[in-house]
Amino acid sequence: MKLPAVLEERRAAATDRSTLSNYEDFAVRHTNLELEVAFDERQIRAEVCYDLEQTGKGVAEVHLDTSYVQLECILVDGKRVPWELRERQEPLGSQLVITPEGGLPARFQLTCRSVTTARSTAVQWLGGAQTAGKPYVYTQLESVHARSLVPCFDTPACKSPFTVRVRSPLRAVVAGQEQPGSGKDGVYVFEQPVPIPIYLLGLAAGDIACAPLGPRSNVYCEPALLEAAAGEFGGEIERFLDAAEELLPRYIWGNYNLLVCPSSYPYGGMEVAGTSFISPSVIAYDRSNNDLIVHEMAHSWSGNLITNANWGHFWLNEGWTVYLERRITGALHGEDTRQFSSLLGMAELEVAIRASNGASFALVEDVSESVNPDNVVSLAAYEKGSALLLHLERELGGTAAFDPFIKHYFGKFGGQSLTTWQFLDILFDFFADKREKLERIDWKTWLFAPGMPPKLTYSTSLADDVYDLAEQWLEKAVQLRLPEEFAAEFSGSVLAAFTTAQQILFLNTIIQGGVSPDNTFDWTQHPVAAAALLSVYADTLGKSRNQEIIYRRYNFQLTAGMEDAYPEITTWLGSTGRMKHVRPIYRRLASIDKALAASTFQEHREKYHPICRAAIQADLGLS
Repeated sequence: MKLPAVLEERRAAATDRSTLSNYEDFAVRHTNLELEVAFDERQIRAEVCYDLEQTGKGVAEVHLDTSYVQLECILVDGKRVPWELRERQEPLGSQLVITPEGGLPARFQLTCRSVTTARSTAVQWLGGAQTAGKPYVYTQLESVHARSLVPCFDTPACKSPFTVRVRSPLRAVVAGQEQPGSGKDGVYVFEQPVPIPIYLLGLAAGDIACAPLGPRSNVYCEPALLEAAAGEFGGEIERFLDAAEELLPRYIWGNYNLLVCPSSYPYGGMEVAGTSFISPSVIAYDRSNNDLIVHEMAHSWSGNLITNANWGHFWLNEGWTVYLERRITGALHGEDTRQFSSLLGMAELEVAIRASNGASFALVEDVSESVNPDNVVSLAAYEKGSALLLHLERELGGTAAFDPFIKHYFGKFGGQSLTTWQFLDILFDFFADKREKLERIDWKTWLFAPGMPPKLTYSTSLADDVYDLAEQWLEKAVQLRLPEEFAAEFSGSVLAAFTTAQQILFLNTIIQGGVSPDNTFDWTQHPVAAAALLSVYADTLGKSRNQEIIYRRYNFQLTAGMEDAYPEITTWLGSTGRMKHVRPIYRRLASIDKALAASTFQEHREKYHPICRAAIQADLGLS
């Protein structure tokens, strides 16, 4: 079945151009990974063994991805073979070419021994001063950083089961299920029987404690954080899994565990298979950020079970995940909550597009060999992608019609890596009787056009009061002159009665000066009003332990030019490495005082993960 012409004319091969490997020539039947963590040397010694089977006519070479790893030897079926490390090609690293004399058998074992270096972007080493007291190491491999841990087929198109053994003087946690006897003599053993791409592997080692969260979930973190983490997430995971399994095929990954990383972790969460790595910033001490856990859990189907075949189709990972996250939270909290989350997400997408200096924000991106996939990640994959799926749901007959497709898609095609065109083939085939409706969708704008997607309508029942309050503040900021006038006009109890998500929308609206991003309201011209807002809502905004609120409060203070807050803000920038929070604050600070932003970064740069460090450095225009 052919797709409409507007789609067929753009159909492209699934080839991943972000890898230098010849992954299409081989099937990886199993990966065995032996790691040795050396905290004193800040090195990970590795021996990786791939069970490879040729997929077509015989090839004479294996090409693998590497980046800043020191190679020791290469073996094919236990015998050393010649290899060449070719000149580095930014941003993809150095191609490892393995050419055994006499060629390659149809099936063979390929073993690579290597050690990480100080330039490895996959690994962050933390000293005792950066943790609760003991050294710590963790990896972040998405999107093209696994190659700086071990030589590999570093592509989401290549999947295999994994066995991982880690020798470490401190406890280690790895993607997969820990095996009986793990930890004996300092060797930790994990099995991941479900095939995954290597970027979904993860390693952490340090002073790590564990507590149960439910019948099929545990939390791992430093002991000082264990009580808070168990209190935040205890009892939640099973409830989330039950709701997810109503919508999706059963969860196949064994336990669903959480690893709470140190504060330098660059993301809110990472869907490491079976054990989501999350930032401690998720702990809000009132469970108000736990939707992020639903998001990472939903990746167990979208991203981990079905994976984008290359990074140009990243929305198949993230757009589906946001859609599923909101379906699950809607089932738990009501449809108005789902609608509100969609509205909030679309508003944040519009702000991001306006602040992007001309970035594409197309849903399907052309990620060539010269493009670092990390640099094409945007809210478009998340918000535009999820909005497209919501649009499909509505156009095809609502959830009653769309839900059978969800189970068909993840049930039949689980384990595969797909492109947008393969997804569309599946969609058009399943809804063959509704082809006319599918053909009426503006695919060209949704998939390929830059900027905002076609506008959808959302219920505003949870947003109306928020917008009203924000607009009242903007109106009174112009009219009133004295702090006591604001105190008489506004009550702190109103904002306190909002949910955290509503408080976030309130702050977003206040920061941008109104409901529309086109507003020109300038908070620096209304210092009394800005100070009064923080005073009236001191109990809600000033005492919040939720990093989503704290980050926005700092953003507001910078927007309002409140220089007395700068010392607190610059100190806070050294306390967290979550890019969603620190990058916008650095950019805002740089727009006001570039020298202060640069000196603050230089002070804290070694605290950040290499991925975060490079991103901030680029944001600030520093070499």
